[in-house]
Amino acid sequence: MEELIVGLLSFLFTVLVLSYIIGDNPAFRLAVHAFVGVAAGYVAATVFRQVVVDKLVMPLISHPDPTMRASLIFPLVMSLMLLTKMSPQLEWVGRPIVAFLVGVGTATAVAGAVLGTIFPQVEASSAMFEHGLGGIASGVLILIGTITTIAYFQFTVPKANAGKRGKIMSFLALPGQVFIAITLGAIFAGVLAATLTAFVDRIQSMVLFFDSLIPK
Repeated sequence: MEELIVGLLSFLFTVLVLSYIIGDNPAFRLAVHAFVGVAAGYVAATVFRQVVVDKLVMPLISHPDPTMRASLIFPLVMSLMLLTKMSPQLEWVGRPIVAFLVGVGTATAVAGAVLGTIFPQVEASSAMFEHGLGGIASGVLILIGTITTIAYFQFTVPKANAGKRGKIMSFLALPGQVFIAITLGAIFAGVLAATLTAFVDRIQSMVLFFDSLIPK
């Protein structure tokens, strides 16, 4: 019985989502609202259980080290201050916490981009020069793509020519546009392939579900 209910719900929501083919409609919006609500509820429950309870409440209650329990008071106070953002009269109390979170998040993103993307890419490009002519060509191509792509996003121009790039940056930005277009095309192709795979899997599961309902 449980498998039947799950199968019917799966079929129903598949039809509701595919109804977008005929245009935006209440059935599609119902499916989207249901998916967003379920996802938000799942994330909230997971975060509450794995972060608030496991990382804060339980250590405060049962951790054997008093120093560790005392150190957890700081994140507890910050969490309570952050909850004041829900009140228009008290939202100013949570501003320092929001600023702290934004600062930490920005620093983490910048460090991750530098250490996880730029440095490994430079190292990989340098290593390609050790693999003969083909490696040198690949390394030069990656180097040109990186420089021209970064040049495309260069918007620091003199005030007298606001909104216009210099001749050198315009020359470098032109091939950067080509690399960006190729990258976006590859990303779109990957997303499209993943979407088609999910669609085929969804259709196959529906066919198997109805086949299981037919008495043999």
